Amino acid sequence: MASVSPSPSCSTIPIPLRRTSFAVAELRRLKQRRAIPPVSVGLGHFADVVRNDVDFLKNKIGIGLRWANEAFRVPEVTKSAEELFWLRHLEDHTSQNLKSQSWPQPSYSGLTGVDLFMADVKALETYAGYFYSLSKMWSRPLPEVYDSQAVADYFNCRPHVVAFRLLEVFSAFTIAAIRLRTSASVKGKSLEASEQIFGMVLKETMLHLGPTFIKVGQSLSTRPDIIGTEISKALSELHDRIPPFPWPEAVKILEGELGGPVESFFSQFSQETVAAASFGQVYRGRTLDGADVAVKVQRPDLRHAVLRDIYILRLGLGVLRKVAKRENDIRVYADELGMGLAGELDFTLEAANASEFQEAHARFSYIRVPKVYQHLTRKRVLTMEWMVGESPTDLLAISSGYSDHDNESHEKQKIEARRRLLDLVNKGVEATLVQLLDTGILHADPHPGNLRYTTSRQIGFLDFGLVCRMQRKHQLAMLASIVHIVNGDWACLVESLIDMDVITPGVNTRRFTLDLEYALGEVKLINGIPDIEFTKVLSKIVNVALKYQLRMPPYFTLVLRSLACLEGLAAAGDPNFKTFEAAYPFVVQKLITENSAATRKILHSAVLNRKKEFRWERVALFLSKSSTRKQSPLLKLSRDETSVDSSSNLTDKDADNVSLVLRLLASKNGVVLRRLLMAANGTSLIRTFISREALVIRQKLCMTIATTMYQWMVGSLGIESLKFISLSDPPPSSGINITVKDFKILINDKRVRVILRKILESAKSDRVLMLRFCWTSFVMSLTTTALACHRFVISVSEGYVNYLSLSAPVALRT
Repeated sequence: MASVSPSPSCSTIPIPLRRTSFAVAELRRLKQRRAIPPVSVGLGHFADVVRNDVDFLKNKIGIGLRWANEAFRVPEVTKSAEELFWLRHLEDHTSQNLKSQSWPQPSYSGLTGVDLFMADVKALETYAGYFYSLSKMWSRPLPEVYDSQAVADYFNCRPHVVAFRLLEVFSAFTIAAIRLRTSASVKGKSLEASEQIFGMVLKETMLHLGPTFIKVGQSLSTRPDIIGTEISKALSELHDRIPPFPWPEAVKILEGELGGPVESFFSQFSQETVAAASFGQVYRGRTLDGADVAVKVQRPDLRHAVLRDIYILRLGLGVLRKVAKRENDIRVYADELGMGLAGELDFTLEAANASEFQEAHARFSYIRVPKVYQHLTRKRVLTMEWMVGESPTDLLAISSGYSDHDNESHEKQKIEARRRLLDLVNKGVEATLVQLLDTGILHADPHPGNLRYTTSRQIGFLDFGLVCRMQRKHQLAMLASIVHIVNGDWACLVESLIDMDVITPGVNTRRFTLDLEYALGEVKLINGIPDIEFTKVLSKIVNVALKYQLRMPPYFTLVLRSLACLEGLAAAGDPNFKTFEAAYPFVVQKLITENSAATRKILHSAVLNRKKEFRWERVALFLSKSSTRKQSPLLKLSRDETSVDSSSNLTDKDADNVSLVLRLLASKNGVVLRRLLMAANGTSLIRTFISREALVIRQKLCMTIATTMYQWMVGSLGIESLKFISLSDPPPSSGINITVKDFKILINDKRVRVILRKILESAKSDRVLMLRFCWTSFVMSLTTTALACHRFVISVSEGYVNYLSLSAPVALRT
C-alpha cells in the first residue's frame, strides 16, 4: 500500500480531538468519584501532605533568603546598622579623658546693654564649649578597666541602647512567664516534671539574654539545695553547652590578636569548638614545637554587652536604694561585679592569675594547674596546656545513670565513677581550705565546668578569670571565725568579723552580737560540729550585717561564691557531706602546728577561759578531730619516727588522745602545745587531773605507761631472745602507740621538765591540792607497775605453757 503523508493542515485536526476525548474521560472519572460515597481519609496522610508542603516552602524560602543575602549584602548592612546603633563610628580611641560638663547656669546682676550683649556672647561661648565637650564625650570609647563614671558617661550618650536592652529583658522574662503559665495549666504533671520545664525555660531565657545572665545561671546551677535538683541540672548545661559563634569570626579575632595567620603559630588547629562558655569558646590546637594546647577565643563585641548590663544593674540598685531609703550605697555591689567581669574580659590578666595560682600551689601534689603559653596569649586569646580529665558533671552522670544492657559492667562503671567523684570532692575540699586559709589565692569560680579529675588522681583547675586574693589578717580572721562558730563564742565571732572588715567602726557590737546569736543559736551540733553548710552561716552573717546597713568587703562575696560552688559540688557527689566536719580537722591542725602569735592567740581563746583554765571538752574535740585527719602531722609523726604500724583501726579514741599528747610534747611539732601548757593555769591543771571527771584519762594514761613498761621489761630481761618461749602478742591498743624510745625521749626532754616544774610550782601554795596530787600519782604508779608486771607474767607463762605443749609429744615418743 502506498503511504500518504498527511499535510500540515490535516495533522492539526486530530490533536484537539484527542485532547477533547481525554478531557471528557477525566470529566467522566470525576463524576464517577462524586457518585461514590465519601471515604474518610486518615489524618496521618493529611499531616504528611502538609508537612511536605511546609518543607518545600522552607526549602524554597531558604534558597530565596540566601540569594537575597548575597545579592543585597545583608550581613554587611546588618553590621553597619549595628555600628550605627552603638555609635561606634563616633568612638575615638586616641581621645583624652575629659571631665563631663554640667549645663551652664547664667546669672543677671543689673548689667547694662553692652554688658548684657557681652554676657550673651560669653553665654554663647559657654554653650558652644558645652556642646563641643558633649560631642567629644560621644566619641569616647568604653574603658578597658572598669570605671563606673566612665561607663555611665558612655551609656548616658546612648540611652536608646539601654532602652532597647530593658525592653529585651522585659520581653524575654514575659515570654518565659507565659510559657510557664501555659505549661502549669496542664493537669497531672508531677513536681519533678514541673521543675524540669521551669529549668529548661530558665536556661533558654538566660541563653537568649547573653553572657551576663549566663554567668548568673552558672552560679545558680551550683546550688541544687536551694533551687532544686532538676533546675540545677538544666542550668548546669550553661557551663559548657552554650551555642558557639561561627568559625570565621573566631579566625578573625585570632589573626587580629596574634598578628598573623593561624598556620604561622600552630601546626594543627581544629575548627570545631571543644567547649563554649559565656565569655569565649575553646579550640584544640598544637604548637609548632608539638605541644597540645587549648586556645580560648573571646566572643565578639563582648565588652559592650557586659558593661551595658552592669550599667543597667547599677541603675536598678540606685532606684532600689532610694525606694528602701538606705544610707549606704548599694551600687557598689554592681561595681564589684563589673570589676570582676571586666577583669575576665582581659585574658592577659587571666594568664597572670593562672601563673600566680600555679606558683602558690606548686607544693601541693594533688592540685594541677595547666601551663600558660605567654607568647600565644593576648587580650582576647588565651593559650594554655591541654588538660586531660573528667568533669564532675560527667562523673555524676555516669555514677547516677541507668542502663538495661550489661548490668554487671554498668554497675562496675557506676561504682568506679562514684569513687572518682568522691575523691574529687575530698580533694576539692582540701584544695579550697588550702587556698582560703594557707596560700590566700582563691579560685573564685570553681563550678563543675572549671574542674577536672585527671588520670593521675589530681584535681585540675581551669578558667582563672576570677581570682580572690585574701590578706593575711582576713585569713586569720576566717580561721578564728570557724573556731568560734563551732564553739558558739558569738562575742569572739564579732571580733573576728571586725578583723574581716565586715563590721565597721560605729556599730553597736552588743546588739550585733545578740542578733548574731539569735540567727545562729539554733544550729544543731553533731559530735560537737555544727550541722549546717558554711555558706548558710555566712549568708546569715550577711543578713545581720545588711540589717545594720553594712557593706560586705569585695573578697567576702568572692569567698561566698567559691564556697557555694564547692558545697554544691560536694552535695551532688555526697548528700551527707558536711562542710564544718570536713574543714574543722584542717583548722585544728593549722592551730596546733603553726607557731605564730596570731594562731596561738586563736588557740588560747578557744581552749582557755579568762582565768587561763582549760576547757577540757574543747581540748578533747581538738584532739579527736586532729587525729581523724589523714594528713595530720600527728599521725605522720607516729608513722615516721617509730616503727610501730599506725595504720591499724583506732579502737580507743581516749587512748589515742593520750598517746598523741605524750608524743607531741617532745616532738618538733609540739611547740604550740608546750607554749599552751606554759600559758595555762597550773593549779587548774592539777585540780582537773585529780578530779573524778578525769578518771578515764588517768586510766588511759596508766594503760599507756604500762604498755611502755612491759616493752621495757621484755627488752631489758632478754625474754625475746629465748627460743623456747614464744610470747603472746600484746592485746590490741590504740592506733598510735608509745614505745620505750619515745618514753625515754619524753622523760629526758628538758622542755617537758620545765613545763612540769612550772605547773608544780604554781600549785605549791595549795598544800591540800599537792597532797592529793601526790597520792593520786602514787596510786597511778602502783597501778601502772601492777599492770605491766601482770602482763609480763601472763605473757611468759603462756609462752612457757605453749612450749611445753609443743615439746610433750616428742618426750613421750622418746
